[in-house]
Amino acid sequence: MSAVNDTKLNSAVFFLTGIPGQEDIHLWISIPFCLMYVISIVGNSVILFIIKTDPSLHEPMYIFLSMLAITDLALSITSMPTILGMFLFNSREISLDACFAQVFFIHFLKCIESSVLVLMAFDRFTAICNPLRYASILTLPRIGKMGLVCVLRGVALILPLPFLLRRFRYCRSNVLSHCYCLNQDVMKMACSDIRVNSIYGLSVSAFTVWLDSMLIFLSYVMILKTVLSITSHAECLRALNTCVSHLCAVLLFYTPMIGLSMLHRFGEGSSLLLQIPLGYIHVLVPPVMNPIVYSVKSKHLRARIIRVFIK
Repeated sequence: MSAVNDTKLNSAVFFLTGIPGQEDIHLWISIPFCLMYVISIVGNSVILFIIKTDPSLHEPMYIFLSMLAITDLALSITSMPTILGMFLFNSREISLDACFAQVFFIHFLKCIESSVLVLMAFDRFTAICNPLRYASILTLPRIGKMGLVCVLRGVALILPLPFLLRRFRYCRSNVLSHCYCLNQDVMKMACSDIRVNSIYGLSVSAFTVWLDSMLIFLSYVMILKTVLSITSHAECLRALNTCVSHLCAVLLFYTPMIGLSMLHRFGEGSSLLLQIPLGYIHVLVPPVMNPIVYSVKSKHLRARIIRVFIK
């Protein structure tokens, strides 16, 4: 009877993990996380405010940037509460329903962000390779439909994940690898056969991360082909300079995400020194760095932000 009760108790909650071996200084570690949270909320909110209030920025490139900022803002709000709860208050327990909800929202928002990065690559491809038709191709109604497709795609692909996880019995220690819930991490805690979940997770990764990164790569191959055909060296550099911010966002998003996914699926026994930093980087760094990168690299956006703060 005692064993049965223990099993039921263990199956009712998951336990979040901070930084193993550094429990005594978790309060100090929470300070940079709080700063990152504030920078992410303020930075993305400022970008959204500037783009909304300035009619001269109601262009496709900035509309896509506002989509990216909304996604980053939502991702910070979804992941930060459990991270700060862990480091500030040592709140380790999370119920199964709350964990499954966090799994859905984190993966859903990551899927949307990946789609938005593809749309931004298409925007740069159209602006550089077909500038005369840029305004007629990327009209506001068409951009709205693209955004809707991104959301519907995310819902269709990610919604089955929490329901697939609910089928399992969780009778192990249920100690997760991070301060938040990920599908790859949670399904390892199950006592049942997880082959269906593993195959579906790999299919979703192939249809989102790998497909999207390939489309972005192909778009930049076409961009480079067009840019290298320009005879003017100054024009060539100017065209490439418009892509720097997007390339930074792509690298910040895909590099840690692909690395963490590979470690979870194929890196059994891999060092926690690698898993833990990648876990935090792939969730926290893009929402913090994207507004900074775009504010620094975009002359028009930077000028509007400076004007607002001077006022």
